Amino acid sequence: MLERILNGIDEAIHAVDQNGITIYYNRVASDHDGLTWEEVMGKHILHVFPSLTDQTSTLLKVLKTKKAIYHQNQRYENKKGVMIETINTTVPLVVEGEVLGAVEIAKNYGKIKMLSNQLVELQTKMYKKEHTLPKQSPEVQFTLKDFITVDSFCRQIIAEASLFAASDLPVIIYGKTGTGKEILAQGIHAESLRRNAPFIVQNCGAIPETLLESLLFGTAKGSYTGAVEKAGLLELAHGGTLFLDELNSMPLELQTKLLRVLEDGTIRRVGGVTAHKVDVRIITALNENPEKCVKESKLREDLYYRLSTCSITIPRLKERTGDIPILANYFLTNSALKHSNGKKKLAESVVGILQSYSWPGNVRELKNTMEYVLVKSQEDLITEKDLPSKFQTEDIQSIPHESKSLRQVLDETEKSCIQKALSQTKGNVQKAAKLLQIPRQTLQYKMTRLIESKSQ
Repeated sequence: MLERILNGIDEAIHAVDQNGITIYYNRVASDHDGLTWEEVMGKHILHVFPSLTDQTSTLLKVLKTKKAIYHQNQRYENKKGVMIETINTTVPLVVEGEVLGAVEIAKNYGKIKMLSNQLVELQTKMYKKEHTLPKQSPEVQFTLKDFITVDSFCRQIIAEASLFAASDLPVIIYGKTGTGKEILAQGIHAESLRRNAPFIVQNCGAIPETLLESLLFGTAKGSYTGAVEKAGLLELAHGGTLFLDELNSMPLELQTKLLRVLEDGTIRRVGGVTAHKVDVRIITALNENPEKCVKESKLREDLYYRLSTCSITIPRLKERTGDIPILANYFLTNSALKHSNGKKKLAESVVGILQSYSWPGNVRELKNTMEYVLVKSQEDLITEKDLPSKFQTEDIQSIPHESKSLRQVLDETEKSCIQKALSQTKGNVQKAAKLLQIPRQTLQYKMTRLIESKSQ
């Protein structure tokens, strides 16, 4: 059964013992390498793949270092002279502290490269110069008006985003997953003078590092086996906007090349010698604190300071509880799942429960919750029984009305921490933010909230 499972998956598996002798080799690995099971089993890996060495073989390297290697590109020639390209994850097989072998899981790099090239070709067809440009980029579905909020800090964010839209400066947006970073990015593009030009999105964490460079910068003919002259996303976004999500997942070497684009507007295709001028605005987003990313070497410091000229920090949903009932009602009214008979309404007790919940998935989680409610509820009035099971806990339901709510306790604790930090730093907001390990903008937002609540 195990043999059939390992032969049935769509990835190559190659295992060796502590001496580098093959002890397992599945069908997909055989297809990748163009070798039969008999040609590989029981033989040393360098005997089967003579173009590899102790340094270039990921399996042998893992045996030597006892450390796993993740998503590394490997290019080699098999015994029949065929060039093979794979992306490998290789881990040591350790029993009681002793390395007894290593196993490698390889993905067909050629197939991934083909899919990447197809993506670029589709983008190219979409933005062909000879075609009349659309009134709006086909990937733009939102404007800044679609960022629904009554929160004073978020309204300030929308106002800032509108100001940023009038310039060509790069923008960096920080917010946890589901807070609405792409809505802001699309909204900035939609209000800019580039609104009729391409708006192209690329998630830097959704594609292997080895492909990201050629996808962004394009390739020159002959830069690698089978490479053709091809424009990258930066060229395709010429005149428009390129939105790079999860920038902290981009390799540091590639961040250096991106910095050059920001500085002088030139790119060089992978393997090419000619520099190309591009007119593209870059908007980036991170789901981790950018200053923390700089400290942990996930984000180049010089790139961060170049991007942070126009920076936006989106608060989590639990920090803007006033928006929860408004957003919930919006999703109930505008969902594709809404009932034609009557309008669904939230009971007051349900609103209280929703506002007491922490919402780790932010606005996206709230939207999914409202879609669940629409499917489950039979009446026009939505009550506690219609909520998902995660809300049906004794901890949420049994809070006495006469006691302080969770929000009140959190607000008081937060206020105390902020006052102490400002006292220790003698009112220096920047130093207090570092002490509290939050962005300066977030601290200013919280201070504004405290002032407003005090004046009411």
